Amino acid sequence: MKIAFIGLGVMGYPMAGHVKNAGMDICVYNRTTEKAKKWCDEYKGDMAPTPAEAAKDRDVVLMCVGNDNDVSEVILGDNGCLGAMKDGAILIDHTTASAKLARHLFQAAEDQGKHFLDAPVSGGQAGAENGALTVMIGGEHDAYEVAKPVIDTYSKFNKLLGPAGNGQLAKMCNQICIAGVVQGLAEALNFAMKTGLNGGDLIETISKGAAGSWQMDNRYKTMLADQYEFGFAVDWMRKDLGIALEEAKNHGVELPVAELVDTFYAEVQEMGGSRWDTSSLLTRFTRR
Repeated sequence: MKIAFIGLGVMGYPMAGHVKNAGMDICVYNRTTEKAKKWCDEYKGDMAPTPAEAAKDRDVVLMCVGNDNDVSEVILGDNGCLGAMKDGAILIDHTTASAKLARHLFQAAEDQGKHFLDAPVSGGQAGAENGALTVMIGGEHDAYEVAKPVIDTYSKFNKLLGPAGNGQLAKMCNQICIAGVVQGLAEALNFAMKTGLNGGDLIETISKGAAGSWQMDNRYKTMLADQYEFGFAVDWMRKDLGIALEEAKNHGVELPVAELVDTFYAEVQEMGGSRWDTSSLLTRFTRR
């Protein structure tokens, strides 16, 4: 298959690299041309000057950008990719965006004889670099089956969860869970330090039981070292939680923990931690 990849940020750059390394014909586009040139130099691939040019004559178009506005611009704006895609081509959006937008784009693609999958990812930069992402997908089964070999190149697990928008809803659930887990870990580490426990010994012990989590295994050392440059930024987490809270409001669903943790992340931003990773919730206790 001939592939396009739009958006070469910390996630898209290595994801596109895995597609190329799998032997697929791929053309990339990035808003910052220098980043696209760097990718082409590293992976010996092709680049295009616009999303439309990248998507032309491609079987599958992948994208991973910033937010709803970025997604709309890349797909539907001037030189957007959707209008340039050939009949029957599949557009896969890996951006974490709203379910409402995903449903709109699915319909827009269908109206033009094309296919759309909303497919946000989890696993962070390390997951992207290692080809070990989890991909939550909404859309049609037939389009998913065609696209799955491409998605497999950068994921350890991917699953179709229902119609358009369901991938984004699943990602909201993912972020809701993470918010609670990271806050719990921050509170536990602060409690341990204030009561005289050795944090490393503590985590070595409780991580083997019911309290264990990915966050505990991968972030406790950097948290104890007061280092927060190792993962998903607070700014992006607040964007994701905002999407989840808005969706919950529309459905009359309460998210008391997620809402509270969002206010804690706002405090971290006020402390200058906009680009710190999500485990920086601990700084609310340790840097005041």
